[in-house]
Amino acid sequence: MTKYPYLKQDLAASLVVFLVALPLCVGVAVASGVPAELGLVTGIVGGLVTGLLPGSSLQVSGPAAGLTVLVFEAVREFGLPTLGAIVLAAGVLQLAMGALRLGRYFRAISVSVVEGILAGIGLVIIAGQVYAAAGLRAPASGVDKIVGVPGALAGAVTSPTTLTSVSVGVGTIAVLVLWRRLPERVRVVPGALAAVALATLVTWAFHLPVATVHVQGLLDAVHVPGADAFGALVSPAALGTVVAFALIASAESLFSAAAVDRLHDGERTRYDKELMAQGAGNTVSGALGALPMTAVIVRSSANVQAGARTKASRVLHGVWLLLFAALLPAALELIPLPALAGVLVHAGWKLIPFRQVVSLWRDQRGEALVLVVTAVAIVVVNMFEGVLLGLALSVVKTAWEASHIKLEVMDKGAGPIRAYLSGNATFLRLPKILDSLEALPKDRPIELDLSGLHHLDHACRTALETWVERHSATGVDPVRITAP
Repeated sequence: MTKYPYLKQDLAASLVVFLVALPLCVGVAVASGVPAELGLVTGIVGGLVTGLLPGSSLQVSGPAAGLTVLVFEAVREFGLPTLGAIVLAAGVLQLAMGALRLGRYFRAISVSVVEGILAGIGLVIIAGQVYAAAGLRAPASGVDKIVGVPGALAGAVTSPTTLTSVSVGVGTIAVLVLWRRLPERVRVVPGALAAVALATLVTWAFHLPVATVHVQGLLDAVHVPGADAFGALVSPAALGTVVAFALIASAESLFSAAAVDRLHDGERTRYDKELMAQGAGNTVSGALGALPMTAVIVRSSANVQAGARTKASRVLHGVWLLLFAALLPAALELIPLPALAGVLVHAGWKLIPFRQVVSLWRDQRGEALVLVVTAVAIVVVNMFEGVLLGLALSVVKTAWEASHIKLEVMDKGAGPIRAYLSGNATFLRLPKILDSLEALPKDRPIELDLSGLHHLDHACRTALETWVERHSATGVDPVRITAP
């Protein structure tokens, strides 16, 4: 026992994480439009491959709701066989980024952009899973999904079968919401597992006309990508999806690592190694034709709260998933699809940072704007363009704020007017600078003091020189300049 001093704690924690991960792995796979077993394959790889590698010792990886929308779009556009090649390529890209020590730079991504990404994903997940709960086919675009929700719910009222299906989904959400208010001894069972188990029991006991998970066997679901799948990666759209998978999965994993580090006092995350661990997991997952993975904060926090002390807990959780998928696959066929939809609606709701938006709007409206625009762009356009727009808007906002400049004019009524510029003079603030200088009297000598400038770009320098020439040509004393 001295060789494994924390085996008891890690074993108990691994069982808790397994029970949390099981319904989420299946639910994410079904929502992504792939066989349920592929979600379990990704969870198994997250435990047995990523779990064994160094990086962040206590966070747990697997299929994430945050990538559901992107995976669904990829499967629809390129087909399931190509998904594995895309995931594998994204994993190799993550390995390269980790080897180049780029992991730490993901911490520089604006939190507002990441929260906007999650909010947009959450909105699309909620809208899409409403149709799944009703047993209907969801529209393709995010806007059509949201616009069509009232009609889908109205139609459910007139159809007993659809109403039954929606009721199972609503009941699952109700259990998830109320579960955290129950006594602690009851909450030893994870809420998602309890909600799905209760929905399954009710559906089976009352023979409800509700669609259930289709099972084809673990080995039958695994498909190694062939030459045709890798050949499809030459298209710009597929390459864009690879980059989107890699960047979003990396950002979500490393932000999760930072959050998990705040939950425990153990070893801190080594970001470059964690990025390589995620890349190795996605490479293996892609080679098996399964889903992309990220570190998942729900499982990771459950792991910490259950008392895990080492990486053994996350590895063991992968072992339990493997044993379940190998020995009890038929149990999945009892799970009603509306129950999984309810779990994902609840997960999507938690992705939307309502409190953060309100707080940012009060204190930093620019950040709130970045968050909202990113979320809306993901819903209206698609994931990749929405992320790019959010990043671009964040960069523009930062550049605008960094180019803060102040002009102080000191006029004693006689003698020269002194104009003192301080801050960062960039082209973004050029109109403001020129408007202020051109408003100065043209019949008075001027002293332009630039010593307070931290930065003067070429555009501003040229514009200032032009203004000096024009003002000095009016017949007064030439403008005197104090260089920065």
